[in-house]
Amino acid sequence: MKHFFNRRENIVTEALDGLLLTSSNDRLARLDSFPDIKVILRADWDKSKVAIISGGGAGHEPSHAGFVGKGMLTAAVSGEIFASPSVDAVLTAIRAVTGPKGALLIVKNYTGDRLNFGLAAERARAEGFDVEMVIVADDIAIPGINQPRGVAGTLFVHKISGYHAERGDDLKTVAAHAAAAAGDIVSLGMSLSTCSVPGQVHEDRLGRNEGELGLGIHGEPGVERITLQPVADIVATMVARLSPALREAESHALLINNLGAVPPLEMAVIANAVLSSPLGRCVRLTIGPGPMMTALNMNGFSLSLIRLDDARDAALMAAVEPHAWMPAVERHQIRIIAAPRTAAGLNGPAAAGENARIRRLITALCEHLISRESELNRLDGRVGDGDTGSTVASGARSVLARLDTLPLDRPAATLASLGDILGASMGGSSGVLLSIFFTAAAKAMADRADISAALLAGLDRMTFYGGAAVGDRTMVDALSPALQALASGDVAAAARAAAAGAESTKAMTKAGAGRASYVGERDLVGVADPGAVAVAGAFGVVASLA
Repeated sequence: MKHFFNRRENIVTEALDGLLLTSSNDRLARLDSFPDIKVILRADWDKSKVAIISGGGAGHEPSHAGFVGKGMLTAAVSGEIFASPSVDAVLTAIRAVTGPKGALLIVKNYTGDRLNFGLAAERARAEGFDVEMVIVADDIAIPGINQPRGVAGTLFVHKISGYHAERGDDLKTVAAHAAAAAGDIVSLGMSLSTCSVPGQVHEDRLGRNEGELGLGIHGEPGVERITLQPVADIVATMVARLSPALREAESHALLINNLGAVPPLEMAVIANAVLSSPLGRCVRLTIGPGPMMTALNMNGFSLSLIRLDDARDAALMAAVEPHAWMPAVERHQIRIIAAPRTAAGLNGPAAAGENARIRRLITALCEHLISRESELNRLDGRVGDGDTGSTVASGARSVLARLDTLPLDRPAATLASLGDILGASMGGSSGVLLSIFFTAAAKAMADRADISAALLAGLDRMTFYGGAAVGDRTMVDALSPALQALASGDVAAAARAAAAGAESTKAMTKAGAGRASYVGERDLVGVADPGAVAVAGAFGVVASLA
């Protein structure tokens, strides 16, 4: 896979410097021990309170350095990608930030982290520092193992420990809250791919239609592979694994974590699925969805839950300085506000009416456009963003869904209704343009009962607002010659003109309008404009029914 980096050996130090350079305040710093010892710490730290130190291998950004700041971590120690920091690095961090009140080390349950942080803690104690360590083992993916992995639930411990340290609690109290929290956290991950390490050959062990339940945050194999399925079913599987570890009568905080490569749109779908599931009934606070403890570019997510009490509620709701922490949100219902109701059509709401011929024509046109969805998307994928077919099909489905409500016995009102439907259901520029086309045609038809003239009037308004003309490589290249031919009363000639117009777009190496106008000439050669192809197909249907 492809990655943005300079040299693999510099990627972590350059990334940490990038974090410091883009930090919104000057209260973060790094020790001058770079690059061998990579410690990010609070520049405003005065050692008057318990220091909270965490860290681990890089590749989990924004963890861990992204959570350094008032109210959370005092310092973060970074190793190389997926490699624990050295004993010397952890000990250096302890020396740099630990004062009379001591320090708490928060460690994810991996052998390297336990050993390096543990030995550093022992050496620090030998030097006179008061140090405690809490190990987080929240992953329930593999049942019955002695050493569960520490994953995204560790962030709950960061937040709770940081809260108690910030308010001035002593080390024993802070460590007790941290240890109790760590024992009440459960986490489970799900991914559709493994992660790719920069500079290394990537081999994805998952098949095209496979996902994996319970991957580790370093890409370790999960507990089982599952068939790709709707997100609601995936979430149901995860909920079934998580629920036995929860106390249903009590409220919990939920952290919805993006493991690196899931688009925000899909993360929102996941959040909706989780909070709509039976698990949602025991969730009172939600953190996320967002990338908080990632696994480089893993296309997956994890769910972490912690049982709430008054102290944890206050700790998780408290404001903190690091922007990487997403504020907890109290569970609430979706607010719904009534949309304004407007009159439909040219002269208010149009009553339904029947015309068998018009019904047959509209049905055939819509069914044809729906059948071409994949092909039009494929064409648009070569010259645009690949959604023309879906956009057109969405409009066609909306028309079919409302066919029984249309005033089919009144052409002008039917055109106006089509304009309303397409304007509301299609979206993007295509929906607006076709809504303008049918709305203007309806006005012209109401003034003069001549369908050909009305459609040409619609074309005039559409091209005026849209700015496209014949030769600009848009649907107009098929629509304009077809409507000109239709004006003579020859439907077959109109269909031929539309087909010829669509074919002509293959030779157009420069688009004058539309998304294809941003595409280079070499990508346009030999590819027909999908909008023009849709128009040509529509006229072909009209001709077949004439």
